[in-house]
Amino acid sequence: MKLAIAAFIAGAAACLMAQNTAPATPPGAPTPDEIIRKFAAKEAEFRKARENYTYRQVVKMEELDPSGRPEGSWEITSDIIFGPNKQRTEKVVYAPVISLQHINLDPQDEQDLRSVQPFVLTTEDVGKYDIEYLGKQNVDEIPCYQFAVKPKKMVKGERYFQGNIWVDDRDFQIVKTYGKGVGIIGKDHQFPNFETYREQIDGKYWFPTYTHADDVLHFSNQSQRIRMVVRYQNYKRFGAETNITYGDAVTDTAPKK
Repeated sequence: MKLAIAAFIAGAAACLMAQNTAPATPPGAPTPDEIIRKFAAKEAEFRKARENYTYRQVVKMEELDPSGRPEGSWEITSDIIFGPNKQRTEKVVYAPVISLQHINLDPQDEQDLRSVQPFVLTTEDVGKYDIEYLGKQNVDEIPCYQFAVKPKKMVKGERYFQGNIWVDDRDFQIVKTYGKGVGIIGKDHQFPNFETYREQIDGKYWFPTYTHADDVLHFSNQSQRIRMVVRYQNYKRFGAETNITYGDAVTDTAPKK
């Protein structure tokens, strides 16, 4: 998101970049390096598996006034499907007129929506990040390994994740992320902290199902609070006869052209 003049989100970098002393590994437990190797391999499997699923993506972003009331919004509902040639494609089924008043969306926001917020850290990409083990912590009663993640270096035009991830201690897959998208961009951009949760689909892989952000973007000439919710619904393996749905169904109310 951008305004004419940029500023940095107060305190966000310090919070995300804070260093913690890694706890000792209990006897017989996998070491942090072993955990990283295992979850990176599982994440590679998951990324490949997700390419064989269709799903609906529902996005709503709101600008909020100082009292918390919505002022403007951006909404889009898309079906991620396979076309006649079996290539994945995105079909927009609902997109009302954008009414945002204070911020503008740009390609980096769209890139974060596609690849950063549903963050996947595979064997291929793990070398791009500094990963620090923070210890064990439950996520909704699921025992997890917690890691701090930040890019080692950034290449212009690429987007990265910076924050914390939680890896379940049985399936060695990411079940939760908290952080923000980062990269080399112009000074007039700000990006919110977000939280993404996954749920197990078809009894094997953990798929992103819900992303939430409620943050204040601090620019030099004003601050703007935004709230965003992304829901990933109705996962269905291509060619399968059953599906799994999360959240309420979205009615296609887009005007016919």
